[in-house]
Amino acid sequence: MFRFASFEFDERAGELRRAGTTRRLEPQPARVLAVLVEHAGEVVTRAELQQRVWSGDTFVDFDRGLNYCIAQIREALGDSASEPRFIETLPRRGYRFIAPIGGDGVRTDASEAPWPRVDASDQTVPAVAPAQNISPGVAFSAVAVVVALIAGASMLMMRRDAVKAPRGTIDTRVRLAVVPFDNETGIAEYDRLAQTLTDATVARLAADAGRVAVIGNAAVLRVPRSNRDLVSIGSALNVGHVVLGQLQQIDGHLRITTHLIRTGDQSHLWAQRFEPSPSETEHLDREVSEAVAGAIAKRLLGG
Repeated sequence: MFRFASFEFDERAGELRRAGTTRRLEPQPARVLAVLVEHAGEVVTRAELQQRVWSGDTFVDFDRGLNYCIAQIREALGDSASEPRFIETLPRRGYRFIAPIGGDGVRTDASEAPWPRVDASDQTVPAVAPAQNISPGVAFSAVAVVVALIAGASMLMMRRDAVKAPRGTIDTRVRLAVVPFDNETGIAEYDRLAQTLTDATVARLAADAGRVAVIGNAAVLRVPRSNRDLVSIGSALNVGHVVLGQLQQIDGHLRITTHLIRTGDQSHLWAQRFEPSPSETEHLDREVSEAVAGAIAKRLLGG
């Protein structure tokens, strides 16, 4: 357990606690934060983080993945890259955790220290409220918070086309691909939300690298929907399943539908619909990616 400022960080559970509330970080951001606080005051190079957090047999876009993790940690701490209080960036070198650890830090009264609110995705998962009518103007406002994540989301961790097991071993992981979510709303602003949901889903599945080999950046996945052939995708990437997503606007309601499909016979194994209210749009990246990961764990990984 690490304590700094008014936070407690349980590195084993991947949880940040403050003012009686808890936020659970995604697995890899939690591991990155653990390495940084273990070496508080020291420069931790990008190479060291890659060795500690990303396993050698996991083929990912490391720079995107690390930048995404740092963005998620800063969001949870209410930190800023330009005026850091916790994580300092050293260009082309790495990062340094600059807040004092333990009793030496400046402590605030936890009862008076609410969680920081910043223009990024909250880490808690809200229940989906009944859909509300969303005019184009309100829809844009609902997406505004998500758009603030694009700088980080564009650098999200994504697996490369080749996902291999260590030499001399048989890769028994479930292989699947995540097709970019389709924006069928006719509203250009939702293109960013569709990309954010795609990247978050890839990042969440890639966190389970021991059981899942996920591909999210292959050219064959970017074929327009009208020309998309799931059997061809399965053959080209040697994947048995694909994840698809759609953003639609039905009678003013924003609707997001996700699918898990077997490539061999194109049968649906799972689908889920999300109809968020405007206030919940900012949480969709986490909610959708967790739902997809849960469905894959239950239907393909045995629970």
